[in-house]
Amino acid sequence: MLRSQFEEELLNLHNQFYEMGMMVSNVVHKSVRAYINHDKKIANEVIDYDVEINDMEVKLEKKSFEMIALQQPVTTDLRMIITVMKASSDLERMADHAVSIAKSTIRLKGETRIPEIEKEISDMSDYVKKMVDNVLIAYVKTDQKDARMIAKMDARVNEYFDSIYSHSIKAMQANPETVISGTDYLHVATYLERIGDYVTNICEWIVYLATGKITELNSNHDE
Repeated sequence: MLRSQFEEELLNLHNQFYEMGMMVSNVVHKSVRAYINHDKKIANEVIDYDVEINDMEVKLEKKSFEMIALQQPVTTDLRMIITVMKASSDLERMADHAVSIAKSTIRLKGETRIPEIEKEISDMSDYVKKMVDNVLIAYVKTDQKDARMIAKMDARVNEYFDSIYSHSIKAMQANPETVISGTDYLHVATYLERIGDYVTNICEWIVYLATGKITELNSNHDE
């Protein structure tokens, strides 16, 4: 294969990964909006999108293996292919968590809701979406400095989680009628917290892409 053809395939891989990332950002945002607004129609859209996102990940992985096998790329080219393979797997897991949030929307029918906690979940979701969008830009620019800064944002996600956890437990203790929705809030906050962890994983792959070094940015993020 000519070098120019290989570069074109590499660019296509890069663009497909970015497109997948934008779709994942969209489903994360939609899943929480559906949950807060009790919108089962949007929740079902999120679930439908998941099939497409899974297909994109399979195609990216297949293409990556093909390019490695046929071209035997070295250094920067190889790093880019490995980054796409690894980071697309993280994106796919984010989408799985968005689907779990969407399924919570469909499951919760007529339960006693707590608006203050739902506001916190909404704020946490906006913050996590910002992390997802920022990490995609850092990937496009191969900007390891930005990637390191985005990974540090995860500490705030953990603070949101701790606050939602504490408020949900207190609400359930004060009013037994909130136990079902309160338990669900804990699940949704956990899904969002995990999405933040996967963003950190992608930050690590951006640092690898830029430097060739595997670096752990938040030592506790995958526990």
